[in-house]
Amino acid sequence: MTGFRRVRSYVLRQGRMSEAQRRSYETLGPLFCVNSDTPQGALDFTGLFGNTSPVIVEIGFGMGIATALIAEANRDLNYLGIEVHRPGIGRLLWEIENRELKNIRIIEGDAAEVLEARVKEHSVKAFHIFFPDPWPKKRHQKRRLVTRPFTDLLASRLVPGGYIYMVTDWAAYGDWALRELLATPGLANKYEAFAPRQTWRPETKFESKGLMKNHEIRELYFVQTE
Repeated sequence: MTGFRRVRSYVLRQGRMSEAQRRSYETLGPLFCVNSDTPQGALDFTGLFGNTSPVIVEIGFGMGIATALIAEANRDLNYLGIEVHRPGIGRLLWEIENRELKNIRIIEGDAAEVLEARVKEHSVKAFHIFFPDPWPKKRHQKRRLVTRPFTDLLASRLVPGGYIYMVTDWAAYGDWALRELLATPGLANKYEAFAPRQTWRPETKFESKGLMKNHEIRELYFVQTE
């Protein structure tokens, strides 16, 4: 799959970095962050992580708390986080140091561009997409991340039997994502419609805020079949 182009699913608002986030970004970034300018097709997961364990990619990890907790509970798996907001990258780097994690790497950049140019086909065990921006206004819905042809790109990077796990607190976006994933060749819904909560996933800040507003949490779990 080449020549993939899409409307960006985010607006870059760097925000204010705390001193701890800035320090972590500057001192730990060279150790755990992958250069986003790496030549096309050059990501070698074995060399990057120093092992041959499966790789799980999280797109848009926010402040990275859930990412760190999942990685801490599964030290035998590798996690690659893709994020554009530096305060969140700084916070996840702080979590990596504080929890002594060796199985997380970070790429600062646009997920679509990273996946197309730097991630090989059939090389990723799973994609985690937790509470992406729902872009609720109709004129903005073209910015939604979980939509074709981006879902086709995700499917092409998964190993056979790999999965996409998406969670949203915006019911309309959940309905939208379900339709887009059902229409994506090579993917099959593991459940009849929406998935039950996966008990290993920590509750995120966005999730707790959504629940306080009585939002319905919708989860999708699709498996690569080709």
